Amino acid sequence: MTLDGLVESALPRALEELGRLVAVPSVAAKGEDMEPCAGLVADLLRAHGLEAHLAATDGGPPVVFAEDRSAGPDAPTVLFYNHYDVQPAEPYHLWDSPPFTLDIRDNIAYGRGTSDDKGHIVCRLMALDALRAANGGRLPVNVKFLIEGEEEISSVHLPAWMEANANILNADVCVWEFGGVDDQGHPQIICGLRGIAYFELHARTIAYDAHSGVGGSLFPNAAWRLVWALATLKDENERILLPGHYDTVKPATDDDMALLAALPSEEEWLKREFGIGQFLGGATGVEYQRRAVFEPTCTICGLDSGWQGEGAKTVLPARASAKLDFRLVPDQDPETVRQSLRAHLDAHGFTDIEVRYLGGQRPGRVDPHHPMVSLCAETAREVYGKEPALIPLVGGSGPIHPFVAGLRQPVVTCGVGYPGSRAHAPNENLRLSDLLLGAKHTARFLGALSEGPPAPSQATFAQ
Repeated sequence: MTLDGLVESALPRALEELGRLVAVPSVAAKGEDMEPCAGLVADLLRAHGLEAHLAATDGGPPVVFAEDRSAGPDAPTVLFYNHYDVQPAEPYHLWDSPPFTLDIRDNIAYGRGTSDDKGHIVCRLMALDALRAANGGRLPVNVKFLIEGEEEISSVHLPAWMEANANILNADVCVWEFGGVDDQGHPQIICGLRGIAYFELHARTIAYDAHSGVGGSLFPNAAWRLVWALATLKDENERILLPGHYDTVKPATDDDMALLAALPSEEEWLKREFGIGQFLGGATGVEYQRRAVFEPTCTICGLDSGWQGEGAKTVLPARASAKLDFRLVPDQDPETVRQSLRAHLDAHGFTDIEVRYLGGQRPGRVDPHHPMVSLCAETAREVYGKEPALIPLVGGSGPIHPFVAGLRQPVVTCGVGYPGSRAHAPNENLRLSDLLLGAKHTARFLGALSEGPPAPSQATFAQ
């Protein structure tokens, strides 16, 4: 049987295992069911022939570390990075099926974590099973897994754990937690991620909510207080107003712009999907591509104050809160943003606004011309039959910096995602065709790597 055929034969087992993973509501934001999910992941890795154990982190959920070094010291080593935590499923009423029950309809698997990131875990295991079957029961490369439980809340404890355990994480290449295709079916080879700094802002003005008729002319309103503070963070042109916020920003290079210009455009798809007529600032063409990933952002992710129930309740809120994220581009640092946010609020008279820092990550990039990236693109071309989209940077964030700047590992992407997967939203889903293609690409990449790793280069990494 061919390698692709072996991948296809692994699908029934993969779906059964995906169903078991989805059934554990490992929502990092709530901190529930984290250890049971980590234990299940370790059990699945052992069932696929790897030595696996749970490793404690200093205050966070355990990391799952696993390896199979049977290929020998002369064979290349691959490190898979994944995560077993998921986003909250609320609002539940917008799901067409229970979020923590795998539901397969019309060759699409629905459930929280199907795409981000539990589907990618089973994708890797499908590829390894196929490679073992094709190579007499042994893998042609050494394999390691690092699967964490805090990616959805900025991987708070991962960098320190990685630094303390760098001796066991050495590898020739890291296969990242995501990957997949664009809306035209081109495989996406992603070479970098933006960073993030996430905050909660809290305002408190009076002892408890007041009757708006009694206090409206006399008492400070926490909701207004917070809204006025938030209004100082950006101007009408979307320029972030924190002191020195753009000082360390590295603009897109000519090479970056050429890569962006070569990408298939998702402009019309995005406008249709989200029901908008144009992007901010009227961006279009390569400027839309640049702005989407090389511009820092400041996003109000949520607001809460006063009465939000049905009908009227005339109250003056005593408390108000907002959730806020800043997406960071090379070479911004979340710690600098934390300090700047506090200084900015103080300078504008908002010393009373409490700032809670929930976590952050630095951006990181791999040279798009790195030989490992080229090998990933070449094997993707063989599997998908379409030209890969080589993406220098994406808008999302993840803990890439300790891999590329700490471990000095090139990062590549082979995966199961697609633009309609609704990751982080109700009805998150995974097309079974993408699961098969992602597993075939992973297997093909590892097989090509075993035949001879690409020659090293002077590839650059973010610091």
